[in-house]
Amino acid sequence: MLLADYVHPFVYREGFPQGAPPVDAVLAAGDLPGYYLEFLASKLTVPIVYVHGNHANEYVNEGDGRIPPRGVIPAHGRVVEEAGLRIAGWGGAPRYRRDGQGQYSEFEAWRGLGLLALRARRGVDVLLTHAPPLGPHAGTDFAHRGCREITRFMNRRRPGLVVHGHIHEYEGKKLEYQDETSGARVINAYGYRVIEV
Repeated sequence: MLLADYVHPFVYREGFPQGAPPVDAVLAAGDLPGYYLEFLASKLTVPIVYVHGNHANEYVNEGDGRIPPRGVIPAHGRVVEEAGLRIAGWGGAPRYRRDGQGQYSEFEAWRGLGLLALRARRGVDVLLTHAPPLGPHAGTDFAHRGCREITRFMNRRRPGLVVHGHIHEYEGKKLEYQDETSGARVINAYGYRVIEV
């Protein structure tokens, strides 16, 4: 199951997962509230792997502070192995506002995704990001542009699947495409989708 950017009413309901097909894992591509991630962890017995988005809303308010959501697996900057998949994660989006949370500079992307590529030198099945790579899913405005270093990671490590968020329905983009250079299947996880890997 893929999720990003939107608390989907089919998922966030008392009867969930009734009516939903069985899944082996949940990949959450950012900008999902912490309460939603914890809800999923309370309703499903499969791994829930997530990266943060650019709005820093993945936290849960607890007492006087904010804490990471419980029962889910953070993947930003890591390679995790869940449900028979090696998943590399990279959260956030290219910087579009000075001092914006969940945003990174070109240098931070170069360094961070370079380190992630080293961690993924044995290969990965999935690259889970918030921002899209360069190409058909890149947004039309500066805040939603694609990330060159994500594209570079794809070409170096050749994941079979790239899952991202950040590009909402108003962009009118296709939900998925095949990247010609890396061969990856690239999917925009906006909302809620169930796919076969």
